[in-house]
Amino acid sequence: MTTSETFTDFETVVELRRYTLHPGRRDELIELFEREFVEPQEAAGAHLFGLFRSRASPDEFVWLRGFRSMSERKAALEQFYFGPVWKEHRSAANETMIDSDNVLLLRPVRRGLASPPQGAGLHVTVSSPAPPPESAFAAFETEPAPNTFPQLPVRTDGPFSVWFSRVATDSSFELVPTARSLIR
Repeated sequence: MTTSETFTDFETVVELRRYTLHPGRRDELIELFEREFVEPQEAAGAHLFGLFRSRASPDEFVWLRGFRSMSERKAALEQFYFGPVWKEHRSAANETMIDSDNVLLLRPVRRGLASPPQGAGLHVTVSSPAPPPESAFAAFETEPAPNTFPQLPVRTDGPFSVWFSRVATDSSFELVPTARSLIR
């Protein structure tokens, strides 16, 4: 992928992953994640483009990962999670987490997240199906295909609409990018 392409020119499947962590362990997980997990996942075929701290919750880590298709998602996740890097570091990662199952499997309905407008924070809104507001620079809806990698659960209580903006709404949460996030 070149820097002129947006992530949704590449991905048709996106995971919005929200982890609840043990108190005070977020920076530990982010450091481990950025050091050990980004490059091996990308080598396997995943595209990690958003790694965030939730401004309102000091014990939450939010990240976005994309794939070209559901079949490529399955292959990439199998390669990473059955491979040596995850086996070596999974215990350290899992020890930081209370819950890692708050995951939405999504597909884009509005393209362009790689170059969002600048602002104080990135707001993510998750709602029941609804059209995104004009302030949204990227929007998604629940991917209806079955989860091709059931070892990692995804939420099935939807459908949902998800959009990214620089304007907070009542149902949004604000994110601060980590050092490796491509979304600023």
